[in-house]
Amino acid sequence: MAGGWALAADDDSPAAHNLFTLPNIITLARLGMVPATVWLMLNQRLDLAFLVFVAAGLSDALDGWIARAWGLRSALGAMLDPIADKALLVSVYVVCAFIGVLPDWLAILVVFRDLVIVGGLLVLWQLGAAPTIKPLAISKINTFAQIALAAASLFLVGFGLQAAGFKSALIWLVAATTIWSGAAYLAGGARALAGKA
Repeated sequence: MAGGWALAADDDSPAAHNLFTLPNIITLARLGMVPATVWLMLNQRLDLAFLVFVAAGLSDALDGWIARAWGLRSALGAMLDPIADKALLVSVYVVCAFIGVLPDWLAILVVFRDLVIVGGLLVLWQLGAAPTIKPLAISKINTFAQIALAAASLFLVGFGLQAAGFKSALIWLVAATTIWSGAAYLAGGARALAGKA
């Protein structure tokens, strides 16, 4: 869940136009893990939700490796992979806040940052100033921190363990990197608009 794989725009290989490649099937299965994870969390089975979350992470690494190693990258996969990752992470944060495992304000911050980025990209695209989308270093750190906190929260509560200091440190790391990465993307959008003017 750390970024997946991307497809070059000029990829004319047969796999690039094949919807039913093995990586795409794995990605679709990971997307199917989202409602399963939410259902388990709402039914207080955070132990099983943790295992599904880990399986989703492993499937993300697997489909990316297969896509690169076997030359099976596709436009559908390039679109679905980040959607599956983000759907799982956002769902876990929202439900964790709903059941009291994570602070409400943190879930709101995480979701708001994603909405601002997507909304900003849509606005820039409408104005003809859409920037080239490249993952920033701080964004990668933020993604890693979000995954670590989600996994730790599910694991600790699911298995009845205590690590309040560790969890609190992760919460503040996620909050800081979420704000920082959101500001970095906003700054990049402002530069794109200035260049278009």
